[in-house]
Amino acid sequence: MLGELLAEITRITGQQAFHFDFTRSLSQFEDFLGKGRYFVFVARTAADQPAGFIALCESYALYTEGVFGSIPEFYVRPGFREQGLGLRLLSQAKEFAAAQGWKRLEVTTPPLPQFDRTLAFYEREGFAISGGRKLKMSL
Repeated sequence: MLGELLAEITRITGQQAFHFDFTRSLSQFEDFLGKGRYFVFVARTAADQPAGFIALCESYALYTEGVFGSIPEFYVRPGFREQGLGLRLLSQAKEFAAAQGWKRLEVTTPPLPQFDRTLAFYEREGFAISGGRKLKMSL
């Protein structure tokens, strides 16, 4: 599903911002989980097929007044959207974050206006724009 998420963002934005390699991503996924600071919740269909997921990672910053959570990846397959699945995944993530003692959750949306619906979803669920744009530099 990660590959589907990245492909969808690339298709909609017209920018090749990701270099997805399934084997490498799977290895990194296992490593991240093993370190106990990366968490994933998967929603499944009645037939036990994956329909969506949300990933969380623990982060640290002085501006957040302590430990907080980030949502680096969040995806619901198109055939399962508008059915409340994203709400359930996000609700589970909020409960988990609170149980971890995190001060807040942060998420970055892809470039707007292509993702206005995504931004509206987060705002309806209590997220507020905190300024700036996400920037990156490859090292």
